[in-house]
Amino acid sequence: MAPAPRRPGARPLRFRLNGREVHCEAAPATTLLQLLRARGCASVKFSDERGEGGADSVLLDGRPVSAVTHLALQVQGCEVETLEGLLGRPATEHLIEAFLDEGAVQCGYCTPAMLLAREGLRRRGGELSEASLRDAFAAVFCRCTGYVKPVRAALVAAGKVAPREAGGGTAQRTEPEDRPGPEPLAVLGHDARRVDGRALAAGAPVFTGDFARPGMLHLKILPSPLPHARIRTIDRERALALPGVADVAVWTDAPRRAYTTAGQGFPEPSPYDTLMLDEKLRHVGDKVALVAAESPEIAAEACGLIDVDYEELPFYLEAEDAQRPGAPVLHDEPPPEDPQGAILFYPEEPERNVVARRDLELGDPDAAFAAAASVIEREYRSHQVQQCSIEPHICLSYLDENERLVIVTATQVPFHVRRVVARLLDLPVSRVRVIKPRIGGGFGGKQEILGEELCAWMTLRTGRPVRFEATRAEELSFARSRHPSRVKYRAGFDEDRRLKALEMDVLLNSGANGSHALTVMSVCANKGLSLYPAPSVRLRGAAVYSNRSPAGAYRGYGSPQAFWALESFLDEAAHELGVDPIELRLRNVVRVGDKLTMAEQLGEGGDGYPSRLRSGAAAECLRRGREAIGWDTAPRGCPPPGAPAGSPLRRGIGAALAMQGSGIPGVDMAGAFLKMNEDGGFNLQVGATDIGTGSDTVLAQIAAEALGVRVSDIVVRSSDTDLTPFDPGAYASSTTYISGGAVKKAAEDLRGQILDYGAGLLGVAPGAVRGAERRVVGPDGRNLSYAEIGTRSLYGENQRQLMASASHLSYDSPPPFAAQFAEIEVDTSTGEIRVLRFVTAVDAGRILNPPMAEGQVEGAVAQGLGFALLEEMSYDAAGRPRALSFREHGFLLPADLPAQEVIFVEDAEPTGPYGAKAIAEICINGAAPALGNALFDACGARVRETPLGPERVLRALAGD
Repeated sequence: MAPAPRRPGARPLRFRLNGREVHCEAAPATTLLQLLRARGCASVKFSDERGEGGADSVLLDGRPVSAVTHLALQVQGCEVETLEGLLGRPATEHLIEAFLDEGAVQCGYCTPAMLLAREGLRRRGGELSEASLRDAFAAVFCRCTGYVKPVRAALVAAGKVAPREAGGGTAQRTEPEDRPGPEPLAVLGHDARRVDGRALAAGAPVFTGDFARPGMLHLKILPSPLPHARIRTIDRERALALPGVADVAVWTDAPRRAYTTAGQGFPEPSPYDTLMLDEKLRHVGDKVALVAAESPEIAAEACGLIDVDYEELPFYLEAEDAQRPGAPVLHDEPPPEDPQGAILFYPEEPERNVVARRDLELGDPDAAFAAAASVIEREYRSHQVQQCSIEPHICLSYLDENERLVIVTATQVPFHVRRVVARLLDLPVSRVRVIKPRIGGGFGGKQEILGEELCAWMTLRTGRPVRFEATRAEELSFARSRHPSRVKYRAGFDEDRRLKALEMDVLLNSGANGSHALTVMSVCANKGLSLYPAPSVRLRGAAVYSNRSPAGAYRGYGSPQAFWALESFLDEAAHELGVDPIELRLRNVVRVGDKLTMAEQLGEGGDGYPSRLRSGAAAECLRRGREAIGWDTAPRGCPPPGAPAGSPLRRGIGAALAMQGSGIPGVDMAGAFLKMNEDGGFNLQVGATDIGTGSDTVLAQIAAEALGVRVSDIVVRSSDTDLTPFDPGAYASSTTYISGGAVKKAAEDLRGQILDYGAGLLGVAPGAVRGAERRVVGPDGRNLSYAEIGTRSLYGENQRQLMASASHLSYDSPPPFAAQFAEIEVDTSTGEIRVLRFVTAVDAGRILNPPMAEGQVEGAVAQGLGFALLEEMSYDAAGRPRALSFREHGFLLPADLPAQEVIFVEDAEPTGPYGAKAIAEICINGAAPALGNALFDACGARVRETPLGPERVLRALAGD
């Protein structure tokens, strides 16, 4: 047989891959990552073009390297190993088991790279220690875990530390002293391995990037090079003439239908200020044109062939400039119209660049301030920062065999994606199917419709599958981020240091679009005025447009901005009033039985519902954390022990208290469906979206608890709009509380059916039987196994499918609380801060899966510390983002992260499933103020703007 013709430019390549000889061809520009993924190595994943994320790690001649920064032809004659080649080896399997047992797998996107990093360390020899592991893991940017559990798992696998006790985590668990602890449960409150853990740890093809379709096109976006401009003319002829280009779309092709990218409830409380393509461009990175081509490289080349004549417009980047006279109006388009008659929101005052306002006054603030013994006022600022999920935004759309539109996407909100895309493209919702595979991190950034609508539109235009995968630069210019804020507080205290009046002024910078602006501002105000309730309150809030990259949802959702200001302010007030900062908090903190007045008034963008705190251990969290950090005994404001005379190092401790919520009351509703199989196992179908939090596992545990079975008896399918019930998605800390409530109801219903059916088979009255050890037991001891019942229900007498469905909606949103404490060391000569220890005492109600709950705390703290210290999206004088890579944005290396201690104060919430509240977001809120307060404690420098970088610290030390 004649050899196949060589591709143009391709060269022969020979190397060993996972122990086998490979003979192939590769073009000079082909990366090793592209080659390996084409050969089915799904464990090697794309995170960025520079290899800084590390999810693309492989072993090259035994040494960990980045596959995206190595060309395929560079491995000529070399040995390349991916995780696939190590599976089945005893050492690898033992390490994977330790990762699963210790709860070290969260989203799992970077887990294979961590396992390879550990293997590379083993081959290099030398002593295995926490320090050497942190150094090895520095090549892998993990956004989920804070590295605590991966390091511990590797040490456990090596026999350096003992495994945690079976059935629980490593955190201390306690209850409030004045309330009894909950009764123990059979399944919940104990460890259960992630139901998807093995697939994630082994690098199985379970992410959106692992899906492909024959004839697939690749979508690229031509980005705006200007922060504010109009397109005068656009010529795509040269791009269309490029071989391999299937379609080029410009603004004149796009439907003139406004929408919001915010994946929220319907009608969405965000302005409809976005078009798929628009004549006007509002930030660098905005969409100018779309190209669909046979390869990403051809699509990128075609983007460079599109000729655009821009009319440059004045721009501004800061929120304070939005309402100044002469400020350019960013959204001067007419209000949107919808032929379907939907309620569409529009910016509050577009002519003044105001997206939304919230003003509120309760009591008589002026009189309360006038009568106060002390009045204190301060202003704080926080900056723009990106979620930096290791997996970028990625989606694939195609038409199935029935010409229905199918979208496979890394999203937190599949049902919202379906609704928005159907409306934009004039399709019935029933003609759109959205499938969410595993997700490599979300953190709110994937609570947006960003790419799905573009892929879907191009699929309809071309009739072919279309794939979009954002570059890291696009993630940092086109995707969403945290709203920068300016928050002013004014407080009036009486002689006993109790709050009598509290005033909050919030200004948020929403960037070029108003996605989530109203609701983020409302949450910021709600939480920032609820933790320490005052009889008289005044709120002035505004969110405004600017020519920055758009902001949106990010873990904490307005609360980090609120608590950076509030907890810094409380610390300053305590020092000014001459009282211990924790004592001031204890005197004023919200307590069980108090009305949550601000939640009633503000809701999340609209009026809320009557609300009262039914559980809450904020004061107990403060006391337990105070004891753990050594608040009353640790030396403060002095050099560390053993430091030489004249050392510039100073140590300090800071505290912060925070709260969050559990779902959006009266808005979030979730469904669940359960059916019994003939072997006594169960299928659980939920729309809930597991984004690495482990919600599939916790929901399986809830079902198992209610049914009286094992977690292994539950098979979970989630997040497919064709096959699973509705769920709002993974946001607002709603999954355990809302989706778990639906699962509990359905499981209890099905358990009742099983008992009744078993009673009939045993010939006894319903209610005379009980369930025990996966059996139905009659009053005389006769019993039937669940397997017998399942089989006879389908094939025997009185045949029927034993199944149940349920929905759950709550008008409560019980807040979790977290007291967070940082011990730091600051170098007063350089301004550098090193975090030594971090303690979090958290009340999330009953803890349903301790290791996974700990992982959420540890990861949230790591993200909060990164925000506090160095992560930042900044812009140059021309309005261009400076940060277009992970390193330019900034992230903490494993060695930069402190030892963490987690304390669970379990105060069961009566409205939650088995007493649970939310935990995924709360612990990101307190890191920044705890560090800022520790800085003041260490050296007297007060910084009121994040991040707490060295220059800012030095200016504060100098009194600037």
